[in-house]
Amino acid sequence: MADACVLYSRVLRDYLLYAMRAQLIHVVWSETILGEVTEHLMANRPGFTQDSADRLVQAMNLTYPYAQRDPSPVDFDRLAGVALPDEDDRHVIATALGAPAAGICTLNLGDFPPAVMARFDLDVITPDDLLGRLIREHEDSMLWVHRMSVESLPGATDESTMRALVKAGAPLTASLMAEVLSVSALSVCFPAAQIGLTIPAAHLGVAS
Repeated sequence: MADACVLYSRVLRDYLLYAMRAQLIHVVWSETILGEVTEHLMANRPGFTQDSADRLVQAMNLTYPYAQRDPSPVDFDRLAGVALPDEDDRHVIATALGAPAAGICTLNLGDFPPAVMARFDLDVITPDDLLGRLIREHEDSMLWVHRMSVESLPGATDESTMRALVKAGAPLTASLMAEVLSVSALSVCFPAAQIGLTIPAAHLGVAS
């Protein structure tokens, strides 16, 4: 299942949702998680209004009608007595248990202690590790995922999308996709501002 911090990022969200459309993974979220995503988008993205939030949630749930899984009281009961670094993440784990999900995709690994995750047989993985694994194992399908992500954002290009991946905390994914596109690989050791890509014009994709 996807944590709110992952779905907040446009590029990570698009990659994960298109990977689900390609039947490579199944992503799960809850109403509360989407509420947290849209709350932060409205707070941090100028022009992202309540109408924008409503459209995003509606589009996600209409396109993926089985993805929203809201936890039950029983799911929370299973976590009784479990100490967590951030109590807000109790809902995330309960959602994963109720789905049921194989694991949690998050940028905040420290919020999900290994002992707790092992107790409930849940894996924890960053979006970079998950998407990187998908690129290695399903290169052609992930190339389609990348193309769809580029085409869905007006004015986006291969270069801007890979820069967005680096900024979103997925430098490995950007590097592997750069290799797939036969361009100079991104170094995972430098922040986006220090990375320069040289992409042949034939590889640039601009949404119509």
